[in-house]
Amino acid sequence: MKTENLSYNQDSGFAAPQAGSWEVFRALTKHRVAFAGIVIILSLAAMAIFAPFLAPYDPNEQDLYRVLQGPSYQHLLGTDDVGRDLLSRVIYGSRATLMMGALSTFFSALIGVLIGLVAGYKGGVVDMVVMRITDTFMCMPALVLMLVIVSALGPGMPSVIVSITALAWTWFARIVRGQVMLVRELPYIEAAHALGASGFRIMFKHLLPNVMAPVIVTATIALGGNIMLESAVSFLGLGVQQPTPSWGNELRIGYSYLEIVPLFSIAPGLMITLAVLAFNFMGDGLRDALDPRLRSSLRSRSGHYGGVSGNNPMMG
Repeated sequence: MKTENLSYNQDSGFAAPQAGSWEVFRALTKHRVAFAGIVIILSLAAMAIFAPFLAPYDPNEQDLYRVLQGPSYQHLLGTDDVGRDLLSRVIYGSRATLMMGALSTFFSALIGVLIGLVAGYKGGVVDMVVMRITDTFMCMPALVLMLVIVSALGPGMPSVIVSITALAWTWFARIVRGQVMLVRELPYIEAAHALGASGFRIMFKHLLPNVMAPVIVTATIALGGNIMLESAVSFLGLGVQQPTPSWGNELRIGYSYLEIVPLFSIAPGLMITLAVLAFNFMGDGLRDALDPRLRSSLRSRSGHYGGVSGNNPMMG
């Protein structure tokens, strides 16, 4: 007998079947905006992976005779303040920027999901203490908190990842905690209790799989927000240090030469914008594909999927 994973339906109070992998894939391909986001994300990932083959020059190779030159046949985007090829710097910069965004999202999701799972399942004093700590972190200005952590640990990739993780886990914790508090009241959880299942088994075997849909959507959108946060820290000079290229770094240095070589700042700025939009587009499509109520309403539109969610939990 074929079984389906269940998720809580807030309208009816019953469990609704979740979308399978193939159904989610089909929904994403029909969601035009989400599909465009996926294509952009895959292109950026390919650019980061195959950077040595795509970059026309070594990103750290200097030519002091060709400083701050505009676009030319030899240098399609021009050169920077020490004669390095800007196109190569932008291509290689995708590695550091995407890696920091992905790692910070992974660690923040891991910490937030575990904390939210325990708080939602235990309730009572544990839930109150965890939520007050979460509220405290969320009340702090995001950029100020990040700058304090990075200043204390020193500039560099590990410091940026730690600072973003310290900020971003709260969103995952709140979302998972809310979902767990709904799902834990369902009859099959009560049946698991009656059969003597341990709290660990109930949390990770029965609750966690049924609260993963909003976590996946949040992680996708948060990844775009984390890229923006990393770029903001790098723009202030506390991200990865020279000569390692990153989009935020190039944007910071190019800002001083905006009138001489506009592409110095415009090119990395456009890449940051493109990456953030792509992850938001994909998150919007995943939301529609994974939510059974939205998926039912979308089917009635004769295959037309539209709408872009502009809400970014990381920047709210």
